[in-house]
Amino acid sequence: MESTEKKIIIITAPSGAGKTSITRYLLAKYPKLAFSISATTRSPRSNEQDGKDYYFISINDFQEKIKANEFIEWEMVYEGKYYGTLHAEIERIWQEGKVPVLDIDVKGAIHVQQQYPNNTLSIFIEAPSLDELKKRLESRGTETPESIATRMSKASYEISFKHHFNIEIVNRELEQACLQAETAIRQFLGW
Repeated sequence: MESTEKKIIIITAPSGAGKTSITRYLLAKYPKLAFSISATTRSPRSNEQDGKDYYFISINDFQEKIKANEFIEWEMVYEGKYYGTLHAEIERIWQEGKVPVLDIDVKGAIHVQQQYPNNTLSIFIEAPSLDELKKRLESRGTETPESIATRMSKASYEISFKHHFNIEIVNRELEQACLQAETAIRQFLGW
């Protein structure tokens, strides 16, 4: 049963569009917002911590949680790499009296919206162009040419779903995109 207090903010985008930077900005500014930690089967990057950035779990454990219906949404985002949002994570944040902020992929965002149609604000972040998106991915220094190609192919597909979301923000300049997201969230939450 949905209630007006149980709201969810979804920030989604193709990889490299800036969703994580915008999410970090919002979380730093508003203590009533809480990062929803996703579960994943991929290995942690050098700067990532289990239980802070992601819940890093084995493919076996992830598949068991799927069978037990423990996810609000889950996807095999890349071959052999699962990501998902646990029901328990959203409930944990609501129990703290906070609003969960989900930084998730496009298909997952659509699934969450379908389950909580009246309680979600979904924001789609887009790079100004696919060329700019590619430059951003390359500048990370964490991607191989193959992974960049995979992410670019996926980005083209994901952009075709942008009209499914409440708000679209083109991230030409990060500070401006952050302010646009902030305005939308303040209106949604009545702040």
